[in-house]
Amino acid sequence: MFNACCVRILPAGASPQCRRASRKHPASAAEPRNKEFTSRKWMKLSAMPNERSRLITSGVCGLTLTTATCITASDSPQESGSGKTAQDPRRLNTFFGVMVPTILSMFSIILFLRTGFVVGHAGLLQGLLMLVVAYTIISLTVLSICAISTNGAIQGGGAYYMISRSLGPEFGGSIGLMFFLAKVFACGEYVLGLVEAILDVFGADPESSVSEGWRVLPQGYWYTVLYSSVVLLLCLLVCLVGAHIYSRTAFVILLVVTVSLLSVFISAVAVKPKDFVISHQGPGNQTLHYNASYTGFSATTLRNNLGSGYSLDYSTNSVMSFATVFAVMFTSCTGIMAGANMSGELKTPSISIPKGTIIAVFYTFTVYVLLFIFVSATCNRTLLIQDYGFLQRINIWPPFVAIGIYCASLSAAMCAMIGASRILHALALDHLFGLPLAPATVTSNSGNPWVAVLYTWGLAQCVVFAGQLNAVASLVTVFYLLAYAAVDLACLALEWASAPNFRPTFQLFSWHTCLLGILSCLVMMFVINPVYSSGSIVLLLLLLLFLHYRSPTSSWGYISQALIFHQVRKYLLMLDVRKEHVKFWRPQVLLMVSNPRSSCQLILFVNQLKKGGLYVLGHVQLGDLDSMPSDPVQTQYNFWLSLVDKLGVKAFVDLTLSPSVRQGTQHLLRITGLGGMKPNTLILGFYDSSTPDDFFLQDSAFCRSSVEEGSKGEYNFGVDLPSLQAHFPPVRHVESPRWLSPEEYVGIISDAIKMNKNVCLGRYFFQLQGEGKDSKVDGSERTIDVWPLNLLQPGSRDYQDVCSLFLLQMACVLNMSSKWRHARMRIFLNVETGSCDQGWVVNEETFRELLRKLRIRASIKIVPWDSVVQHYALPEGERCGEPTPSLSEDFLSAVNCMLMEHSSQAAVRFLYLPRPPAGRNQSQNYLAHLEAVTRGLGPTLLIHGVTPVTYTDL
Repeated sequence: MFNACCVRILPAGASPQCRRASRKHPASAAEPRNKEFTSRKWMKLSAMPNERSRLITSGVCGLTLTTATCITASDSPQESGSGKTAQDPRRLNTFFGVMVPTILSMFSIILFLRTGFVVGHAGLLQGLLMLVVAYTIISLTVLSICAISTNGAIQGGGAYYMISRSLGPEFGGSIGLMFFLAKVFACGEYVLGLVEAILDVFGADPESSVSEGWRVLPQGYWYTVLYSSVVLLLCLLVCLVGAHIYSRTAFVILLVVTVSLLSVFISAVAVKPKDFVISHQGPGNQTLHYNASYTGFSATTLRNNLGSGYSLDYSTNSVMSFATVFAVMFTSCTGIMAGANMSGELKTPSISIPKGTIIAVFYTFTVYVLLFIFVSATCNRTLLIQDYGFLQRINIWPPFVAIGIYCASLSAAMCAMIGASRILHALALDHLFGLPLAPATVTSNSGNPWVAVLYTWGLAQCVVFAGQLNAVASLVTVFYLLAYAAVDLACLALEWASAPNFRPTFQLFSWHTCLLGILSCLVMMFVINPVYSSGSIVLLLLLLLFLHYRSPTSSWGYISQALIFHQVRKYLLMLDVRKEHVKFWRPQVLLMVSNPRSSCQLILFVNQLKKGGLYVLGHVQLGDLDSMPSDPVQTQYNFWLSLVDKLGVKAFVDLTLSPSVRQGTQHLLRITGLGGMKPNTLILGFYDSSTPDDFFLQDSAFCRSSVEEGSKGEYNFGVDLPSLQAHFPPVRHVESPRWLSPEEYVGIISDAIKMNKNVCLGRYFFQLQGEGKDSKVDGSERTIDVWPLNLLQPGSRDYQDVCSLFLLQMACVLNMSSKWRHARMRIFLNVETGSCDQGWVVNEETFRELLRKLRIRASIKIVPWDSVVQHYALPEGERCGEPTPSLSEDFLSAVNCMLMEHSSQAAVRFLYLPRPPAGRNQSQNYLAHLEAVTRGLGPTLLIHGVTPVTYTDL
């Protein structure tokens, strides 16, 4: 059921009036110009909230399509909070929308401020190793991004949109929030780096009380926080204007950064060797001085810088290691999704994202490798370690580098803020976290989510209280690695699911690259910081649990369903019916339901009987497909599945169309299930003339208020409570015609037995309470009564025939279920004590031994029934053990009185169901006998078993 689109297909011979109407309302990705006209003239399909993807686009397969998007203000990212029609925000191409922001984000502060830090501590060889490892990880992730982004239309939200639409709302929402936090921390980190660069040039000397030249800004922790807040405010103002303004200015910034970078390489030739004295504030307010030098290109300098030399970091006063340096260096690789996060502003995201991201990754990798080699060959280790801004000291014109640092850091901070706000906006539109994020859905007329920008700014303001760039680098890197692992996982799941619709145009990936990307991300997370990694995974799990218990049902499609289908098909093929064994037998039930309104208690009870086996609700709709325009059964499945959800039973649904109920039941018995999972037991409601109760009027699950409170904002697959109640007809009245004749009902029982299916008939289960999913009943006050003898044929004294053993097995299965686990089971043995034959004593001992072998815990009750048997008279020509065509009312009444006397207080009774008569004319007598015996008993299950189900050996 589609909601987002209302479509007209104009045939080749369409009239000029239709053509003119089409020109008045052209196909567009934006909102239609006249919603009232659209909704009035074209059919608006049923609601599918939270799905913003366009299912039908213009110009597909040569057809002329007119698409009218019908999305409400709360769902559309293109509408403002005031409800005005938004302008189309998709303006950016590959270069401006992907390449420029990705390159600037990957350069950021690392290019100018931490290149020396990495090479100085790790050395050239380990620095290049770090670079290769980092770019290998992001390259694997880039392949996954390219695959997902070229498999369909990408909306706003970037990585979050990809993950959530691939892995479902729980995983997508939790990873999306983690990725949002990573962007927020990255924004704060870039701002701190920018302030650090500003203070390197304009910060006052802490040893001097008098400002000298440009160095006029006071330094200290709170001053750093103040300057960072001012820079963040500037980023906020730019981001409030809109992403398109930033994207245009970003190109100018990239030009400036490129010029600054060129000046760095030119300086290697133009600048002569220099010596410097570097001062730092040490412990105890003492000043530490270091002698450093710039040697120009020198083989000696290169050789000295090949190995590692981890030492004290002057900004954090902690000794560096491979992990801490890699964490700082990896920050340069966290910008690969800058273009993907702009997906809502890209004209063609499925083309721009892979193309622009791959080019940006190759470009930045080349620049970093050249810069690492350059600084290793020209600067000694002391200069690299003790001065983050050393590139200004060795430049032909130091302001080149300063301007490049300011531009790169400022643009990276703005890009992170814009990317984070877009992710938060997408999360808010999907209503995954409820009211806390509800204001973030508001956008301006141009589609800019300004409230989400304010959210991001407020959280980034908290991050700058860290005061130092290196202090938050590890946390940023861990968050990003977790998000990258999630993207790889999404692509891996899509690949393993083997869904036909997963056919991305980008083919340079496989499940091997996805799996390697996941493992490398997880390994590097724990190498960098085990504490942060463990904490981030715990946070992810908590968010997963939160979203799972909120149960946000979506219409995005669940990759879990595709994976489950793939595995179930494989295991069903392995489930060989030829390898079945009685000791692993379990009930696989087909319960035929005429109207769920009167059958819900029986449905709930049978759910306790299945013991992990197959449970299918079957229904036959009378009709002939030849006389109908379409199959009416297909549209009913959602109603039945919604019924299953509300009742909380683990059941499948199978419906069929047939001229008669008997024929339809035969169809279901034959075709229901697959392979080794096919019904072996048929359960029917009892055929009598009593007026059934309407369960929908009694159960709170079908009350309008409780359902509305519990499922507000939840996608219900097009079936709400009123439509569910309206779909199932009212219960049958006394005057209502019966769709099933007694002969047909008994014929169904006979057919099932002929097809080697066990048969159960359930009566009075509308009286059974405590079977609902919210019930706390554990069975401690319940009793299960079992009568294994065929009470309608007293001559049959075999308690160990197949039918009796099946009856015992079903009672035992019920006693093992959750709501009946503590119930007491009683088995009643009918004996004729008045006869001279005392064989019943031996039979009792034999039966006790059988129960011991079958591990059935039950108390045995001996019931003398001489007074009952005396009313039994075998008609002439009938032999003992055959179905009796007619029994006296006195005998039937006596049997009923015996049952009432001993089992009136039982919660449920299991009785032996005799084989139905062969003659059609005896059907009514057969049903009359069953009705008389069970009259007024309470919940009773009449059982006839035909398959061996017990096993005494190991």
